[in-house]
Amino acid sequence: MSTLLCFGLGYAAEHFVGRYGDGFARIVATVRGAERAALLNARLAGRLKALVFDGHSASPELVAATGAADAALVSIPQDETGDPVLRACGDAFARAQKLHAVVYLSTIGVYGDRNGDWVDENTAPLPTAKRSRQRLAAEQVWQDFGKRRGVPVAILRLAGIYGPDRNAFTQIARGDARRIVKPGQVFNRIHVDDIAQAIDAALARKVSGIFNVADDEPSPPGDPLTLAAQLLGIPAPPEIAYDDAAPTMSPLAKSFWQECRRVRNDKLKRELGVTLRYPTYREGLRALFEEREIAAPREA
Repeated sequence: MSTLLCFGLGYAAEHFVGRYGDGFARIVATVRGAERAALLNARLAGRLKALVFDGHSASPELVAATGAADAALVSIPQDETGDPVLRACGDAFARAQKLHAVVYLSTIGVYGDRNGDWVDENTAPLPTAKRSRQRLAAEQVWQDFGKRRGVPVAILRLAGIYGPDRNAFTQIARGDARRIVKPGQVFNRIHVDDIAQAIDAALARKVSGIFNVADDEPSPPGDPLTLAAQLLGIPAPPEIAYDDAAPTMSPLAKSFWQECRRVRNDKLKRELGVTLRYPTYREGLRALFEEREIAAPREA
């Protein structure tokens, strides 16, 4: 019996479980609230067991699940006092005799601002945002754990995530889409399906190391909105200069715009054998558009 333990059943982890969960005999996943845990346990009984983890203390059931895990997927970020997973369950992980692979989900934000230059896994991180500094610290903590235990730990640095219910179409539907223009600004993105297959490859191959999980084409921020509007047959949202938009942004949103880099993904393809299903936002958005059409076909 193989057991997967997911610390933090967020957007990417839940998508991975939906795509590849049948490869495990048992899946245990943590969520922050008792209500969500109850809903998941009712909906996925027999397939997944959801446990509450507040980031501070682990229940006896979670400690037991940690000690019995064959593989672990960790997406909970580090907090002010360190990595919450190892803080609460480190002793149980140390006793997990069957543990053979760990995947930690990080961010390309650890590279910091590179003025649009290319980076790869050999580029020294220079994080500026607090959340990115914390992610980098957590990367090191998990790599140190892997070395102590002799367990492969793969660090997946994710680009901007999009996919079902989180994409340019949903932005347009909400009515808050803004085509912000900042000369020279580009972003890498990654479809959640490609994150899922990267996780699957890392667990299956039991690899250690750092891997950028990003698309092939860093591109201006407004391009996905322009394509989404074209596919919908409506005018694209009007352009707005970054300097005009910045005063209305949250500090978190604004921090993303203070950094610009182009991220290479060659190692992902070469060492994990991943072929991106959606190498650019164009393939990803067109697939999402087709899914929308199937779900709600137009009347004749």
